[in-house]
Amino acid sequence: VILAFFSLIEYSIPERLRYIMEKVRAYIERYHMISAEDHIIAGISGGADSVCLLCVLLDIRDRLGISLTAVHVNHGLRGEAADHDETFVRELCGKYSVPLEVFRVDLESISKKRKQSLEECGRNIRREAFAKIEILPLKFIDGHSHGELVSRVIADVDQFADGLLMGFSQLFTGLVTILGTLLFMLSINVKITLVVVLITPVSLFVASFIAKRTFSMFMLQSSTRGEQTALINEMIENQKVVQAFSREEKVLETFDEINERLEKASLQATFFSSLTNPTTRFVNSLVYTGVGLVGAFSAMRGLLTVGQLSCFLSYANQYTKPFNEISGVVTELQNALACAERIFSLIEEEAQVPEPENAEILTDVKGTVDLEHVYFSYTPEKKLIEDFNLKIKPGQRVAIVGPTGCGKTTMINLLMRFYDVDSGSIQVEHLDIRKATRKSLRESYGMVLQETWLKAGTIRENLIMGKPEATEEEIKEAAKAAHAHSFIKRLPKGYDTVIGEEGGSLSAGQKQLLCIARVMLCLPPMLILDEATSSIDTRTEMKIQNAFAKMMQGRTSFIVAHRLSTIQEADIILVMKDGHILEQGSHEELLKKKGFYSELYNSQFAV
Repeated sequence: VILAFFSLIEYSIPERLRYIMEKVRAYIERYHMISAEDHIIAGISGGADSVCLLCVLLDIRDRLGISLTAVHVNHGLRGEAADHDETFVRELCGKYSVPLEVFRVDLESISKKRKQSLEECGRNIRREAFAKIEILPLKFIDGHSHGELVSRVIADVDQFADGLLMGFSQLFTGLVTILGTLLFMLSINVKITLVVVLITPVSLFVASFIAKRTFSMFMLQSSTRGEQTALINEMIENQKVVQAFSREEKVLETFDEINERLEKASLQATFFSSLTNPTTRFVNSLVYTGVGLVGAFSAMRGLLTVGQLSCFLSYANQYTKPFNEISGVVTELQNALACAERIFSLIEEEAQVPEPENAEILTDVKGTVDLEHVYFSYTPEKKLIEDFNLKIKPGQRVAIVGPTGCGKTTMINLLMRFYDVDSGSIQVEHLDIRKATRKSLRESYGMVLQETWLKAGTIRENLIMGKPEATEEEIKEAAKAAHAHSFIKRLPKGYDTVIGEEGGSLSAGQKQLLCIARVMLCLPPMLILDEATSSIDTRTEMKIQNAFAKMMQGRTSFIVAHRLSTIQEADIILVMKDGHILEQGSHEELLKKKGFYSELYNSQFAV
């Protein structure tokens, strides 16, 4: 029924809105969001109208060959009318050989079931959106506000489901009523029925006219809501910085400005979309007037009895009623479709480059890494890494140094395949990493970044992230090697202490020690250390450097550092500037060259 309704009205709506409705229809089919039987039951649960609609259903059954195994009739009537209707219904069912099941329709139960169906749909769409975020390329995540993405997955899905709940409650019952009254009017007088049918498109034209102008308003409302969520998310995550620079009033001004724009967009969208109901009622009044005038002249000419005219006017009123009810919830429907646009644009976003079907799993990795003629840039107009070549043997320690923005962290992103090279290749064990599975590639690296990340959970859960099967003894040994065991034991519940998002109340140094311990626990064949000790005091850093030195023995290691004192023992030091390797060699060799590295080193240790 609902699919037929969409097909009926699609011609009168804008192309972009039509595309979104196609997507909504696909989700209805995929997740079986609405039970048509329940809505038909609700539609025929209106007292005497049950008899009329029963006749319609039986007639449709015969005309279209639809199998109707049981007829559900509302038994909520009382008195003679109930007895008369029930007797008539029984006679009809006997005539059409349809078994009769008489019971009281529980409308509250139907409404609850309908809501559960839509909640399940929202859950499925939210899961699909989140699953898509998991496989989106990092350039998409980096290029969009995190709060705005959260708004799409949470708020927009809720608005979408709520709008459908209110809209479809009217659509199903309304469509059954429209079909039923049309068939009865045709059986009475075809010419007057044509008058009704010919005036009806005016209602659709009015709805289309308003929809074309209000859909963009609802889109603006949804995008502004996402902008507001993004600002709130950003401010909560960086509240210390806001307070440190006394930016509270400025941030509040920004919030008020966005809030005012959201209020304006919401009022504008709601006001103009609300015009649909009164204008539709006016058009439907024309239907009633047209039926009255044509019917009156027909009665005067003897073509129609007064009783038939009265019946026809009643049916015309029943026919226009669903249009009024549907237009009454058009605001919710349009808001739902605007939110659907934002959700579907996320779900349909191009995913990261898929792995080839015959992708190889990296095993027995020794640490051989080759970069051949690598070109990469985040944006085409701004070149970053050009014709980068490097051959690394197993067990070598490679330090990458250079000024900010020279491409050090970008190299890490390319090695881990967070981004793909524009041209050239990166090989591990002489295999192009684009031909290997991402999982096996990333399992070959242990990474400690300057920016720590800890999930909400226990200390133990954070440490075993890379090695879930680790024993208690292995966990403690790794924590001791990272010099984290002592402060963990001082926590209220030791390794079972629950920490909040981003480490909760732990200091920056403690969080970094936990990240180091996490890598020391899984001991992968290759290491990436990007300013791994930047938040740790000098004394602890010296101890950790000794632990790193033991851990790096026999393992290929990439060390990114601004403090040159931490990379003097590296086998190869790559000096980068503007995406190019200016110099390459050991610490002593580069100092003898008296080049750019020598300038950097002397600038840090000059007296």
